[in-house]
Amino acid sequence: MTAPLYRRWHLRWGATPAEIAAALPGDALLPRAQYRSTRAITIDATPHAVWPWLVQVGCLRAGFYSNDLLDNLGHPSATTILPELHDLQVGNWVPMSPAATPTDRTAFKVHSFEENAWLLWTKPDSTWAWRLSPAGASGTRLITRIRAVYDWQHHPLTALLGVVLLEFGDFAMLRRMLRGIKTRAESLAGEAGPAARPAGRIGR
Repeated sequence: MTAPLYRRWHLRWGATPAEIAAALPGDALLPRAQYRSTRAITIDATPHAVWPWLVQVGCLRAGFYSNDLLDNLGHPSATTILPELHDLQVGNWVPMSPAATPTDRTAFKVHSFEENAWLLWTKPDSTWAWRLSPAGASGTRLITRIRAVYDWQHHPLTALLGVVLLEFGDFAMLRRMLRGIKTRAESLAGEAGPAARPAGRIGR
């Protein structure tokens, strides 16, 4: 509930000034977004080791590695890579709720991606971008950016829900998600040892 009091700090948690200023996929899609956050974390694993954890995200998929009671109906988020969730294609749904049939109000869609490098999810009123940048010999800077429009004129109830979810809950959930990805990627990377990073696939 105190999040709005330190909004400027939490909107850029973990990110450097250069990362905040840098362009990310999806920036041009919602130029008038009222909500803009850029957050980041350093992970002691290669982008190749971090990437699979992003691909399998989703409610009742691998979860969000955050607060499972709130964002995954109490089902524990995955602690392993789930191969059946890794046929990544443009247009795939990324469910944000347990709705039987995803819609563009209850789920993001995969808009575009470059394997092991960046991934963009979109909805009509928001974008969620991820970038994986090599850090040192075998590390990753995982940067994420959310942009959202509050459409008070045409969708006031959706705008109100967006304010509640993003302004009050997003920081706590997303920080925990970033730390959850870090823990999982570092754990598996430590078990597997060094691995070469393959060339990325691009989806548009």
